[in-house]
Amino acid sequence: MEVLLEIMRRLRGPDGCPWDRQQSFATIAPYTVEEAYEVASVIEDKDWKALPDELGDLLFQVVFHSRMAEEQGLFDFGDVVEAVTAKMVRRHPHVFGDEDAAGDPHGQKLAWEALKAQERAQKSQTSILADVPMALPALLRAEKLQRRASSVGFDWDDAAKVVEKIAEEAREVVDAGLDQAKREEEIGDLLFVVANLARHLKVDPEAALRAANAKFTRRFKFIEDQVQAQGRAMDAASLDEMEALWQEAKKRGL
Repeated sequence: MEVLLEIMRRLRGPDGCPWDRQQSFATIAPYTVEEAYEVASVIEDKDWKALPDELGDLLFQVVFHSRMAEEQGLFDFGDVVEAVTAKMVRRHPHVFGDEDAAGDPHGQKLAWEALKAQERAQKSQTSILADVPMALPALLRAEKLQRRASSVGFDWDDAAKVVEKIAEEAREVVDAGLDQAKREEEIGDLLFVVANLARHLKVDPEAALRAANAKFTRRFKFIEDQVQAQGRAMDAASLDEMEALWQEAKKRGL
């Protein structure tokens, strides 16, 4: 770890890398998000050989931010480690304290949320939604906002009611007609309710959509391969031909 910290000091130093030296929290933040997604991607692919490299890239982002903070006298990497260590001990009193465990993962997650609620109260955050990060992917943030609201009883009590709401929101998309602003609003409402259904069914909406994206990619690539094998360009294939190939891809389990 000390070697990595020293590398970062060198990169940001007077004789370091011009690109690294000109970066700020704002310019590095998108790379931090990107590296987190790359970690998630290799896990999704079960590419365990690539995972150490991607985790290293993500760790480097933490080191980068910590070094910039140290230069400004805000905090350093040691403070980051100390903060997360204290938080993990504080939020696991059933492991590091004298409290009993909740008994199962779901119960323990509820206990975790209760501890987070206490921390928000201590920070004088008046809304339970206050610390749901704005920078989260919209679908993930929707799920987290709904989960927080659910913790105080603001929720449907049955997944079937959420399905009914999806049908209602879909009709409102159609009713929006040619009003583009209204269309956008209604599509947003529809996606929000779909995220809620995923939560009720204990499905991670981000993971489900990533899987759907991957499935679409596999099947579309099959269509491309088949059309190209015929010596034709994709724009020469009719929609009916492509649909038939799509169905064939499904039959093959792609």
